[in-house]
Amino acid sequence: MICHFHIKFNTHYGQNLVIRIAEGKGPFSEQATELSMEYLDDSYWYAAVDVSAIGITDHLQYQYVVREHGKPDAWDNCKNRHISIKKLETDEVYVVDDWQEYLFTQQVFHSKPFEDVFTGPKVKEPATKKPTHIFDVQTTHLPDDKVLCLCGAGKKLNDWYLEKPVLMKRTKNGWSVKLNLSKENFPLEYKFGVYDVHQKKAVFLEEGNNRVLRLFGKKSDTYILHHIAYFPQFSWKGAGVNVQLSSLKSERSWGVGDFDDLKTLTDWSVKTGIKMIQLLPINDTIASHNKKDSYPYSAVSAFALHPVFMNVEKLAQSAAVVFPDKMLEEVKALNELSTFDYESVAPLKMEAIAKVFEKQKHSFKDDFAYFDFFDLNRHWLVPYAAFSYLRDTYKTADYSQWGEYAVYDEEKIQELVSPDQPQYDEIAIHYFTQYHLHLQLKDAVEYAHKKQVIIKGDLPIGVGRFSVDTWMYPHLFHMDMQAGAPPDAFTTKGQNWSFPTYNWDLMSTDNYAWWRQRMEHMSNYFDAIRIDHVLGFFRIWSIPMDAIEGIFGRFVPSIPLYADDFARAGLHFDEYRFCEPYINDDLIYQFAGEDAQWVKQHILEGFRFRQGLHTQRGLQEFLQKHPNKQHVRQPLFDLLGNVILLRDDRQSGAYHFRISMQTTASFNHLSGYEQGVLNNLYHDYFFEKQNGLWHQGVQPKLNAIQQGSTMLICAEDLGMVPDMVEDVLNEREMLSLQVQRMPKVATDNFTHPGNAKYLTVVTPSTHDMSTVRQWWEEDRNNTQIFFNQILGHYGEAPYYCEPWVARDIVLQHLRSPAMWAVFLLQDLLAINAQMRRENPHEERINIPADPEHYWNYRMHCSLEDLLLHDELNQELRQMIVHAGR
Repeated sequence: MICHFHIKFNTHYGQNLVIRIAEGKGPFSEQATELSMEYLDDSYWYAAVDVSAIGITDHLQYQYVVREHGKPDAWDNCKNRHISIKKLETDEVYVVDDWQEYLFTQQVFHSKPFEDVFTGPKVKEPATKKPTHIFDVQTTHLPDDKVLCLCGAGKKLNDWYLEKPVLMKRTKNGWSVKLNLSKENFPLEYKFGVYDVHQKKAVFLEEGNNRVLRLFGKKSDTYILHHIAYFPQFSWKGAGVNVQLSSLKSERSWGVGDFDDLKTLTDWSVKTGIKMIQLLPINDTIASHNKKDSYPYSAVSAFALHPVFMNVEKLAQSAAVVFPDKMLEEVKALNELSTFDYESVAPLKMEAIAKVFEKQKHSFKDDFAYFDFFDLNRHWLVPYAAFSYLRDTYKTADYSQWGEYAVYDEEKIQELVSPDQPQYDEIAIHYFTQYHLHLQLKDAVEYAHKKQVIIKGDLPIGVGRFSVDTWMYPHLFHMDMQAGAPPDAFTTKGQNWSFPTYNWDLMSTDNYAWWRQRMEHMSNYFDAIRIDHVLGFFRIWSIPMDAIEGIFGRFVPSIPLYADDFARAGLHFDEYRFCEPYINDDLIYQFAGEDAQWVKQHILEGFRFRQGLHTQRGLQEFLQKHPNKQHVRQPLFDLLGNVILLRDDRQSGAYHFRISMQTTASFNHLSGYEQGVLNNLYHDYFFEKQNGLWHQGVQPKLNAIQQGSTMLICAEDLGMVPDMVEDVLNEREMLSLQVQRMPKVATDNFTHPGNAKYLTVVTPSTHDMSTVRQWWEEDRNNTQIFFNQILGHYGEAPYYCEPWVARDIVLQHLRSPAMWAVFLLQDLLAINAQMRRENPHEERINIPADPEHYWNYRMHCSLEDLLLHDELNQELRQMIVHAGR
């Protein structure tokens, strides 16, 4: 077979084109045949080859290369084109290519949402005998109700009739159609366009001159045309709602949302045009059986689901179990509460599950579907059940207090969970619970898929310190450290999440199997996933165990500083001055006030903290014995943090800058020269020195994350973001998060959603922030700037966030070029005066600065009421549709 290659490309003097040809479908072979191309005319370069003569009989791959003396080879953005030679019944084929300047987003459209749910309309290919022309087109990924079409001159192309264009079929890498044009007149003019399945016509054609189809051989020869068409205004975009599952409220709720409530939320999503339901973590967090367990980011298992999300009524019906009236009266009272009473709801649900289990504890194990579930999940399910039993037996999740079970031992655990043991029912109830949670969540997800709505999960960066995972695999964690985050505009002392940090070096020895298992497991339920604190994969904020606040943390890994670094910068290195808290009489009175004398007598020895009181935990334990001095706790913490450098805990003579050192009295008591040198070193340390290390180190971790599933990956890349993060995420087609009130440019007050890049999720608020309405009242000056500069309104901003203001903010995000615009449910309800909560200060989900925060937010209206509110739903749908989402 002779292949004739033609490509449109305008060169300048000294440039030549080469085509490289090889056999295969995978990565381009280095054993390629190179052919110099000849300049055919003003438009095309040309080369021909007998593919059988160079040993190609099945699948041909090729690429075009621009050569210019003294310069490296250059390619277009389609570095690997393919032709299936075996399927072509012809002696000669003419290949016509467009040079691809634009790099199309592709990987995200091979993810679960687009492969399984957003599949677009089914198009019937035109019946064509002996096709002469095969059109393969790469283009913008079009919305679900749009199809790429071909309009042009001649009978086969329907003479430019926009209501009857040639519809193309979506393929894995674009769009395709086969036509027999042997009876048409050439040259033939045509264009690609966008066909709307509702309007049943082509609503847009390519701009610019018509394309011209030429004959390079005979009319009956086979032509393969690889084209590029770009329709940025028709890029696929969607809208999503972000909810905490426990906050959902329905008329049949037990005081908390459950998996079945997702169906009603799906119905509401369909009614309003929302395509994605985003959930906060739903893993089991039961560690202490109190309100601390309401915190969803501290799971006791990275795999188990939380029993509180079971629809126990549905479970009971399947077993013909009737709950007593007293229990149902308590349920009714809990459901009438305006907040989520975790400490009452959780045990009540466990009691209900136990009643059903008691009836089914012998029969459920005979279910073949249960056998499959158990076999697929035994690697985490059995240890989880044992952990849950031992936690309740010893009245603590701190497994160091579990006697012979303090260290995980597979043989002992298998003996513990044996069906022959008297405690077997107390073990098996957790198998039963997890199985039915699995069934209910799968059922809800399948329901959503049928309605063309996807479910997005949340992958927390950490696991609970006392969890199944740390019990089983302590070597995978640094149990002597705590993960957190450096200070930001919302948490001036930083955050201490108390999770152990990861031992990435050991995790790498099995290619991060634990992470790949997590991703694979979550893909059983979710179509997309939010990677919580993706910056932690680059570097984690690591805090010593003797610290309480995040201020004492440092990034790990990081390249430390040494005394020589300061000397080279022109600064005498004084370890004591830089590493110990800087204290004098004035500062003692400044920090401690009226308690200065007491602090001198009981806390300090001269100008140093006493032994045992030189850490935050030591101070806290001491002050607990002096309840009348609790008010000096924070001032003493601040005095303890009055340092320039932190000593490296693993390497003597190595140092790290204390974050925000410029705010300390220690820094401000230095000379201007010393401050200048330290500022330069500080900037280099945090913003230059570590970049290569972090860029290299993150690659294998993110490889494992992406290999673990085909979920659409959305990174939460907020905080102190290293320069290379944007490029890394973009190269991997991981979506970035853009929050309007958390700009990534330090000099900006806000980000404008209209400036977002396509591979982005834009949102006005997250669960860690105040809602739009609450924020509007926090800082009048900030609100005024936002009103004038971001919303573009003149005059004075309204005191409250009126519905029309909330509507403006939602619309601004919907009109963004970002792939997804996602909103807290509270912010969507804010556009309607009747449906919004009366008091916006009751809408907040989490306060990151408060480690004791109770996650008890709950919807003020029921999902049923929401579904029936036509005014809100129609307005929201109109906004979403008109924004092209």
